[in-house]
Amino acid sequence: MNATTTKKPVDKRNKVCTAIGKSLKAKRIAAKKSQETLAFDAEVDRTYISQIERGVANPSALTLANLCYALGIKLSDLFEPVKIALAPDAKLRRANRAKPELKPKKSRLR
Repeated sequence: MNATTTKKPVDKRNKVCTAIGKSLKAKRIAAKKSQETLAFDAEVDRTYISQIERGVANPSALTLANLCYALGIKLSDLFEPVKIALAPDAKLRRANRAKPELKPKKSRLR
């Protein structure tokens, strides 16, 4: 590898969070609200709105519902442009390695 060659930074943001953030930003701009106004109306911090819009934060459903209420839209309107389905990441999920002891079933008849 040449010393002048630089590696491209790896984007570690979740694609779903990024898509929801883009949708939220578009809805906020359409509602002609600033991040500060939306944050005040939804009772969250302005920096959190910025993080959500950039796809850095992973907001709860309750937070998204509050944001939608403040924008005057339905939660489904926020998710409508999101056309992403991801398979679970095997690296992030733990496999259930527990092996329960199998006991013989007892008869229910007496």
